[in-house]
Amino acid sequence: MSDHELRVSKIRDGTVLDHLPGGSALNVLAMLGIDGSEGTGVSVAMNVPSDRLGTKDVVKVEERELSQAEVDVLSLIAPRATVNIVREYDVQEKKQAERPDSVVGVLACPNSSCITNADEPVESRFDVLDDGVRCGYCEEIIREGIAEHLDVG
Repeated sequence: MSDHELRVSKIRDGTVLDHLPGGSALNVLAMLGIDGSEGTGVSVAMNVPSDRLGTKDVVKVEERELSQAEVDVLSLIAPRATVNIVREYDVQEKKQAERPDSVVGVLACPNSSCITNADEPVESRFDVLDDGVRCGYCEEIIREGIAEHLDVG
C-alpha cells in the first residue's frame, strides 16, 4: 500500500477526527459514547504513519457532528487533533481542538474522598491547566492518563 492510498473510504456525512495520538482512538470512542450499538458507520485507523506525529489514529463517525463540548473534552486527550465536519463527501468545517478553561461532568476525580465520589448530587468540575486538570472541589491534579478518568458511564 502506498502512502497516498486511502486506508478507509470517505464518508458522506459526519465527523472525521484526525491527528489523534497513536493508540488513543478507543479512548476517543469511549469519550463519545460510541460502542457500535448505534447502527451508524464508524471507521478506526490506529497507529498509521504521520509526518507530524510519527504515528496517529483517525476516527470517522458517520451521521454525527461533534458538539463543542465533545470537542473540548477531546482536546484533553488529543490536544493536536483536527475535527473535520463532512457533508455530502466534502469537508465543510475544519477546526483544531482547543483546550477549554474547564470541563464539567466528563471526568471522574481519582480522590476517593472528593465530594464528587460521595452519594451527593454534584457533577465533577475540572479546571484545565497547561499540564493537566485540577478538580474544582478537592483540587486533586491529574497530569497523566486523563483518558483513564473519563466518566462515560
